[in-house]
Amino acid sequence: MTDAASETAEQEAKPGGDRMTSGRPKGSMLLALAIGAGGGLLFAWVKLPLPWMMGAMVATTVAAVAGANIRIEYRLRMMMICILGVMLGSAFRPELIDRVGEWAVSIAGLLVYAVTAGALVTWYFRRVGGYDPVTSYFASSPGGLNEMVIVGREMGGDDRVIALTHSARILLVVMTIPFLFRLFADYTPPQGLLPTGSSLDIPAVDWAILAACAVVGAVLGKALRLPAAFLVGPMVLSGAVHIGGLTEASPPSLLVAAAQVVLGTGIGCRFAGTPVREILRIVKISIGSTIILLASGVLFGLALEQITGVPWFVLVLAYAPGGLAEMSLVALALGRDVAFVATHHIFRIGFIVILAPLAFRLMRRNKVV
Repeated sequence: MTDAASETAEQEAKPGGDRMTSGRPKGSMLLALAIGAGGGLLFAWVKLPLPWMMGAMVATTVAAVAGANIRIEYRLRMMMICILGVMLGSAFRPELIDRVGEWAVSIAGLLVYAVTAGALVTWYFRRVGGYDPVTSYFASSPGGLNEMVIVGREMGGDDRVIALTHSARILLVVMTIPFLFRLFADYTPPQGLLPTGSSLDIPAVDWAILAACAVVGAVLGKALRLPAAFLVGPMVLSGAVHIGGLTEASPPSLLVAAAQVVLGTGIGCRFAGTPVREILRIVKISIGSTIILLASGVLFGLALEQITGVPWFVLVLAYAPGGLAEMSLVALALGRDVAFVATHHIFRIGFIVILAPLAFRLMRRNKVV
């Protein structure tokens, strides 16, 4: 049997096989996207966090477990990952450079928090969850659902377990923190159905710049062999362009929603044949990991309040392993420093996306994992 045939046989032996392919596999992509879009719309309508990605993932996961024959084209998924990379990079602004110096201590503390909390949760997944070393590592990071699923898959981890673990974490964090903060101030979920982004009628020049960031960033990322090149390459180039002031535009919210639907649908398609009890087991385990992450964030917030003078609950908001957009909206609703919260989440994403895969490669080379 050839290597390709062996790989195909191995993939098909797994529950659901490999449903993110570039060939012509069985299964309906249109049905998958329809189910994913419907799930995203439902989640957006009931104001759940990260609705378009998580709604698509939940809906297609349910459909896949129920026996639906669905799939996602690999090349379409990679295109949408490039768009998400450009979106992440567009969060950087020139004025952030002037203010980052004021936040050096709390940003440094964020890196220590990410390493400490990640190590604790990795241990938890290995001892309590029984995950393999690769899956434990990439499921343990305090943030970066999209990024850790992509990189974890490349490194040999179980992306289904990683995806569901991170999804449960985001749901718990983003839904718990606003509820707790209601004790101190009024908070209501954001209005509208679409995620953060611009309208479709941005100038042609901005369209060209954003498109160039996606295409050139992906090419450079592959050429430089960056981890998750189709995500990191566009993100880095988009960040440089926005910091340089060449554009203030971000990908249109409709396009961002579509990208999240495709990525969430692709994740859901990989759950075909997975027993419901296994999914419930992963969610149950992830509750413990979320408690560890939040408790660590509170402890770091209390300690750094003594050094920085920033209220501990604002630091918790800046460190909380939820979505950048969601945590920023909570800060806005509470009248807190949105730039402070958003900048820390941007650094958190950067730390995790860039440093976590590199650290893993070093540990693997030294046979630590």
